[in-house]
Amino acid sequence: MNILDGKKTAAAIRGEIAETVKEIKNSGHRVPHLGAILMGNNSSSETYVSHKVTDCQEVGFRSTLIRMPATVSEEELLGKVRELNGDPELDGLIVQLPMPVHISEDKVIETISPDKDVDGFSPVNMGRMVAGLPSFVPATPAGIMELLKRYNIPLKGAECVVAGRSNIVGRPVSILLSQKGVDATVTVVHSRTRNIAEIIRRADIIIAAIGQPGFITADMVKEGAVVIDVGITSVEAPGTKTGWKLKGDVDFENVSPRCSWITPVPGGVGPMTRVALLLNTLQSYRAQCMLMPVK
Repeated sequence: MNILDGKKTAAAIRGEIAETVKEIKNSGHRVPHLGAILMGNNSSSETYVSHKVTDCQEVGFRSTLIRMPATVSEEELLGKVRELNGDPELDGLIVQLPMPVHISEDKVIETISPDKDVDGFSPVNMGRMVAGLPSFVPATPAGIMELLKRYNIPLKGAECVVAGRSNIVGRPVSILLSQKGVDATVTVVHSRTRNIAEIIRRADIIIAAIGQPGFITADMVKEGAVVIDVGITSVEAPGTKTGWKLKGDVDFENVSPRCSWITPVPGGVGPMTRVALLLNTLQSYRAQCMLMPVK
């Protein structure tokens, strides 16, 4: 069993991005700029956004955090999004999920300019990804693909099973794995799949993104499989300092001895998701600014 170390890989990529930003600054251009809108004071969202700000600082990006109350009206939020869409010095814009229940996530996502949609959630970017055209790919699937690439995991002809069909992870990663040039054979399983354990057991590569702690057990994994655990859930852990711990969708302790490669939780997919957002922002910056004259 070998560890697919997302933490180490993401750190290496951030170093590469930081070198690129130094070159940009030395050329006299402005640096890439990521903006985020955060509504309310959800603790998980606060933590995630603070990580994004820290990541931007580390690589030399400019970052802007716009705080809005949880009671903000949908029209006021959409107005702020439209305002930021028009900012020529803002390269990427994210609106942190989850949103307050009175706000339509679909409306917000559709309002963000596809050129600044570094989360890769807009219908335009999703459609371009499906068509195999240049697009912003959702950060978690992009991070997974980059991790597999950097560890030279063979994908051509591999039988991959994706557990989960969300628009954020399962559906887009299944598309990316099956695209020409990658050439994996992909099966998507979900809560209504019959004989789910039997199907997963065939897989050379398992992407677990079903949101159920410990769902993938040792009897569902064949010897030598590669396992990517996307799940991350806080579960009670009596006797620990905090009283809780993070657990993935995979029973790591019992599954890992059967694997050739496996991601840990934490330290696997999570750091790759964060660094993929930086890569998307850099991609947007290059599209918008690299051909502009020095100011």
